[in-house]
Amino acid sequence: MSRRGGKSSGPEPYDFRRPTKLSREHIRTLQICFETFARQYATLLTTSLRAVSSISLVSIEQLNYDEYIAGLSSPTVVAMFTIDPLPGTAILEFSLSTAMACIDHMLGGPGGPQPQRPLSDIEMPLLHGLIDRTLGELRYAFEGVVQLRPEMKNIEYNPQFAQAGAASDAVIVSSFEMRVGTEECMATVCLPFGAIFPKLQGERGEGVLTEAQRAAREAAYRNVVAGLEGAPIEVSVRFQPVRMHPADLIGLQPGDVVPLAHSTSTPLAVVTADITFAYAVPGAQGNRMACLVVPSPQPGQHPTHRPAGQLGMKNRAEETSR
Repeated sequence: MSRRGGKSSGPEPYDFRRPTKLSREHIRTLQICFETFARQYATLLTTSLRAVSSISLVSIEQLNYDEYIAGLSSPTVVAMFTIDPLPGTAILEFSLSTAMACIDHMLGGPGGPQPQRPLSDIEMPLLHGLIDRTLGELRYAFEGVVQLRPEMKNIEYNPQFAQAGAASDAVIVSSFEMRVGTEECMATVCLPFGAIFPKLQGERGEGVLTEAQRAAREAAYRNVVAGLEGAPIEVSVRFQPVRMHPADLIGLQPGDVVPLAHSTSTPLAVVTADITFAYAVPGAQGNRMACLVVPSPQPGQHPTHRPAGQLGMKNRAEETSR
């Protein structure tokens, strides 16, 4: 039914599992990236395998991870890889018979029907090398959107064993028709939606800001930084912990000595929120205890302690002199 006079043909269903959807502009950007990847991938296969190969983009969909996994056959090649600097794990998937055909061509074979079995210890490095070069083409295809550094993690044959995300995580799935010699299959690339989506809209969002909006955003950023820098936090100086039996703790009396595992040549840890951000040696400043921040010790290095009378906080010493 067509729309006339600006009236809607009816209410549109809302999927609460997908509160954010790809717009037409986002789909177009992804289409350009994946079409570039398909051309580069086909060229890589043709030159590497010395067999006529073709890759063509079929569709781009937004799914949940469990929907994507449920739609894959088993066994199949599920190559999981990281997409630094973005978080999450992505997937390159294609049929096991196509993988066997690629290896057959790399070893000088004619291709043709392939056995359905896991790859051997000799075949696996060959496939790893081919996938690594394929990820290089994916990096090239997405250069206009984000500078990816994809890196291979591992390969699974059963999609149910591929732990690349939670079942409800949104993903972007692109499907390709893949042909290597006489072998044909459907290949997919699965990218985490939450990692890619901000890159699809972030740069465009900055371009529509007015000068007043940009100035207000910068002022808000400066205020947040200034507020964080002036916020008081609890800081402690700690010895290395020592393990004791409950019986020893219960039997402690005033005057008992508890040996510490902390060497006299090892500085103390300066800690806040259980995060060690500096090291220091103890001493005194006037009638108060103080500590002097020292360089972080390197493995096997024993820092030299200064006499207690020379230790103190530099800023506090300056305030005393004033």
